[in-house]
Amino acid sequence: MPASTARKPAPRPAYRCAECGWVTSKWVGRCGECQAWGSVEEAGGAPVGRATTAGPVSSAALPIADVDAQAAHARPTGVAELDRVLGGGLVPVAVVLVAGEPGIGKSTLLLDVCGRAAREGRRVLYLTGEESAAQVRLRADRIGALAADLWLAAETDLGAVLGHVDQVRPDLVVVDSVQTVGSAQVDGAPGGVSQVREVAAALIGVAKARGIATLLVGHVTKDGSIAGPRVLEHLVDVVVQFEGDRHSRLRLVRASKNRYGPTDEVGCFDLSDAGIVGLADPSGLFLSTGRGEPVPGTCVTVTLEGRRPLVTEVQSLVAPSALPTPRRATSGLDSSRVAMVTAVMDRRAGIKVGQADVYVSTVGGVKVAEPAADLAVALAIAGATTDRPLVPRTVAFGEVGLAGEIRPVGGVPRRLSEAARLGFTTAIVPVGALESGRAPSGLRVLEVADLAAAARVATLRAV
Repeated sequence: MPASTARKPAPRPAYRCAECGWVTSKWVGRCGECQAWGSVEEAGGAPVGRATTAGPVSSAALPIADVDAQAAHARPTGVAELDRVLGGGLVPVAVVLVAGEPGIGKSTLLLDVCGRAAREGRRVLYLTGEESAAQVRLRADRIGALAADLWLAAETDLGAVLGHVDQVRPDLVVVDSVQTVGSAQVDGAPGGVSQVREVAAALIGVAKARGIATLLVGHVTKDGSIAGPRVLEHLVDVVVQFEGDRHSRLRLVRASKNRYGPTDEVGCFDLSDAGIVGLADPSGLFLSTGRGEPVPGTCVTVTLEGRRPLVTEVQSLVAPSALPTPRRATSGLDSSRVAMVTAVMDRRAGIKVGQADVYVSTVGGVKVAEPAADLAVALAIAGATTDRPLVPRTVAFGEVGLAGEIRPVGGVPRRLSEAARLGFTTAIVPVGALESGRAPSGLRVLEVADLAAAARVATLRAV
């Protein structure tokens, strides 16, 4: 057959991952690049190259020194702990994604923010897709968030949501949640990848065009990551996540992304029947109270959550095991690091816990993932094994290495200052921790080089 009359094969359909953009010629259930399940969708044939011509601009380019920066200035929300995380407050054009597990306090906190903003003269629109308007009204009455300029609507259609924004003309919008809102122009059920992407893009476009501060509530998956396409986190300006144990009243709020401020701040809240209240000094929640004589198996450490020091108590119980394989149970701590510290103690410090059950926990339900808590864990286990309590009013922090050495950690001045403020008199720290400064008044600092030395000085009575 002549080449001029040969039939060209039809273009094969292409499939693209909605999460990372990976392209494949056939449909697969799991993306081969980012390993996301159910994110591969048909994207049509190969794109046809088209020339793009210059068009009208939305705003003229200016020298960077002439750009007005007032639009990026934050306004306080009235909740000091939330303002700490956001970098001073809400920027009028910012879009904030607030994510967390169900029942952790997202809606309660945002409704409190709406009530405070409305009482300050700002018009606020609260759109709920998960609850009825009556349910939100009852919660607002319970936490004292009723205000004349707080408008409430229950909607799940994107067109109706945008219609409410046109009608109310708010300064602040809350959408609870973005996964419950759907668009009739996009296939799929609300909460799907395409729906979430379309809804988020529409809300962000309205917020940027009209200068509306927008708070979007987001769901999380069972592993704690934000549900929906990854592009959702790229589109918004700020990503804030709630953390905390459902059986504890403490809630931690931290920002994993913030275009208008730092991401190393943490807000602490107390969730109760009366609402959610910020805690300016939460250290006392993580210490045992009402205890007389020192108890073996306890040690206090100072961790850094962002730039905030938190004094936390670590408790340990070592008991003879009746099982062939002794148990290693942890609560609030990384189980792999506790197992490593236990092995180092057995091998390097001569504290044998191999045939005993070891239980290690934090007080108050706080989660500690910082390596600086290794030394406190080791001393708590050592005290429980030898049945000898530590020196009263002692704190310890430092990273434990596999060779038994105590490695330096950051933020030593802030840790020592917080310990001295709460009345602690002795601090066990790595060697060289005080090279950059002096110890606070009233605090005796003991530098140790290895785990064996730390175990010796921790049980000596204060002079």
